Amino acid sequence: MFGIFGGWGALLAIGMPVAFTLYVVSIIYLLTNGGIALASQKIIAGLNSFPLLAVPFFIFSGLLMNSAGITDKMFKFARDLTGHLTGSLGHVNVLASLLFSGMSGSAHADAGGLGQLEIKAMRDEGYDDGFAGAITAASSVIGPLMPPSIPIVIYGVMSGASIGALFLAGVVPALLCAVSLMVMVYFIAKKKGYPVYPRASFKTICYSFKDASLALMTPVLIIGGIFSGIVTPTEAAVVASLYAMFLGFVVYRELTVSRFLEVVHESVNTSAVIGFLIGGVGLFGYVIVKEDIPLKAAELFLQVTDSPFVFLVLVSVMLFILGAFIETLALLLILIPILLPVTVQLGIDPVHFGIVVVMNMMLGILTPPMGVSLFVVAKVGKIPYEVLARSVLIFLVPLIIVLAIIILFPQMVMFLPNYFL
Repeated sequence: MFGIFGGWGALLAIGMPVAFTLYVVSIIYLLTNGGIALASQKIIAGLNSFPLLAVPFFIFSGLLMNSAGITDKMFKFARDLTGHLTGSLGHVNVLASLLFSGMSGSAHADAGGLGQLEIKAMRDEGYDDGFAGAITAASSVIGPLMPPSIPIVIYGVMSGASIGALFLAGVVPALLCAVSLMVMVYFIAKKKGYPVYPRASFKTICYSFKDASLALMTPVLIIGGIFSGIVTPTEAAVVASLYAMFLGFVVYRELTVSRFLEVVHESVNTSAVIGFLIGGVGLFGYVIVKEDIPLKAAELFLQVTDSPFVFLVLVSVMLFILGAFIETLALLLILIPILLPVTVQLGIDPVHFGIVVVMNMMLGILTPPMGVSLFVVAKVGKIPYEVLARSVLIFLVPLIIVLAIIILFPQMVMFLPNYFL
């Protein structure tokens, strides 16, 4: 066990991409211990999943939404609703992310799609770059908690948990994240004296809602379709893509053929990277099962504690530390097969555990030095990474508090799945 993870850690330390480390370690192990003939079979087995087909379609639909003029409409609607509050554009930033999360399912799509628009607006109104970039990065974590969520789909495929139940379970934590970030924005804005927008009239709010209403229907179509039994999560992803094309080409008419082809190209590239990683995890998973690592890990954790609460705290601390150095999606794919047997023995609901894990992943994308959202926001907002890394730390506090709440009170996560399913 130590040889496998020691070799993996050494390859990471010299800068090899995570996906390649999984293939290299696994192939070396199989060459020296037998079983190399099964390598291709295990890679294909890792990818051979119908629910996993939802991932490229959700990526595609999110990118289409970014390119169809929807981000501008979301931002305007959010500004009309909350622009008059203390913190003004900070609240608008969070609310826009909450609204857009129901379409993209990805923190990177949120940070990249809304980031440039939000940071420019905040910069023009006198907000400092650190605050503007930090709240943009922090609010992007809402995306992977709200349905449709790409990390939740991947976790559901790996764990066998109901993707529909996971979608519902993420709603309350996403709302808690939004509220907690807005509270932090209020106190920072009050201290720094940031400007506010005049209160929008009811007529203006209604007009901007009408302008954004068709886009806001996307999560309704996805969740409604799944829970009415009309479509599976994979089919819902296809429906979301077709709906995004309809909005871009027919309704808003802001999606051009050339931009559409760029979206297709970008979607294929992103999906290929994720697929390559998942294939590597399928092979690596075979190696760790062959070595009985999940069983050994379960025994190790159970020697330390038999308390579900303590286990979730230990896992959260471990994921927070590792997430600062390892790409979070890779971390999810590698650790879930190891940790799931422990949750079964401790009686932890896999849906609750999934939301805790995804929440930890989102903290990882905000944590220097490897916080991916920080790099995305720094690039689109033209903000020095060092400034952003310092400024975002204050926003980790409310998010960690939300994580503690959902660990302490699992019923807050399970309320909606238990009510509707």
